Amino acid sequence: MPVSIELGEALQFDGSCESLCIGGLRRRLEVAHTKLAASRAFCLVAYYSQAHEMLFDAHARAFALFGGVPRRGIYDNMKTAVDKVGHGKQRSVNARFEAMTGHYLFEPEFCNRAAGWEKGVVEKNVQDRRKDIWREASERRWGTLGELNDWLQQACVKAWAEMSHPEWTQLTVADVWQDERARLMPNPRAFDGYVEQPVRVSATALIHFQRNRYSVPCEWIHAVVSLRAYADGLLVVGPDGRQVRLARSFERDQTLYDWMHYIALIERKPGALRNGAPFKTMPEPLQEMQRQLLRHSGGDRVMAQVLMGVSLHGLEAVVVAVELALQSGRVSAEHVLNVLSRLKEQRVPEPPVATMLKLNTPPLANLQRYDALRNVQPHEASPESDHA
Repeated sequence: MPVSIELGEALQFDGSCESLCIGGLRRRLEVAHTKLAASRAFCLVAYYSQAHEMLFDAHARAFALFGGVPRRGIYDNMKTAVDKVGHGKQRSVNARFEAMTGHYLFEPEFCNRAAGWEKGVVEKNVQDRRKDIWREASERRWGTLGELNDWLQQACVKAWAEMSHPEWTQLTVADVWQDERARLMPNPRAFDGYVEQPVRVSATALIHFQRNRYSVPCEWIHAVVSLRAYADGLLVVGPDGRQVRLARSFERDQTLYDWMHYIALIERKPGALRNGAPFKTMPEPLQEMQRQLLRHSGGDRVMAQVLMGVSLHGLEAVVVAVELALQSGRVSAEHVLNVLSRLKEQRVPEPPVATMLKLNTPPLANLQRYDALRNVQPHEASPESDHA
């Protein structure tokens, strides 16, 4: 049956599996394809895995690129959207997916089983993009996934301007998209697309998530914290309400430390500095200072005093102070703290005050006037000045 979809009415969503070289390794990628059914404008986003947070991020990126939200979304029965497929059109929709559609105010629609033709526009897009965009991407080497996704967005917009629309052949996809954008619903702020779960912090201040271990502040040891997984990172909310952002790893069996999470521990147990695994990731100036201090008795306590300055003055200021101390040859906590206090006392120059007044004669530094006063003879001084 021929299908007619009005401008701004619907999008179609699908996924594909691709393979590219990222960071020197051949990586399998899960690619989200989001396509406006009327104008044929499309958005591609690549991820390392297929999960709810990736689905939410793909919609946020697509709506930002399209400049609005259509009134309907057409999907197959993917597990990230449908918990259970019932009889006919009955679906048990995932709660977080339903929350996303409610946030953007569009209506989700799900195809019948084994009826991919019901979203044939995006199904064809998967095959077509392998002939142009993915072929070009496979000829390159990518440093990070973010670098690839930035290029994909530019490649999509470029393809819009080069492709003719299948129905209005005199127009390009970009031309029709300009008309459709005016009929899309306004795009609100991006949906806070995370998946949350409680996790317990181990005795070594580590949490486990998807076969990886991440460090958290040591004050949370043995506590239950809230872990929110995003497409590009993790957010951990502690029992005291404090939030900590972590870089997410998609490898397996990795332990990712942040040495600043253990500063409060070495305040009580400075001896943990000597063989502490997290402190091997400190900046090089701090590691050099640690090596010099640990040659002497009580050096671990001195280094603990230096690291405690990070929570007061910030990491950048402490690193600068340590570099200056190493250059002077006087390696001590007192010297570092003294440098920190002097750096803190340096005042930032105040910005000029804007005014409407203009000087006809700008001020000049004329030192000859002062020299003239110095050469005045005593008898030439006025009586008033002598009386004074």
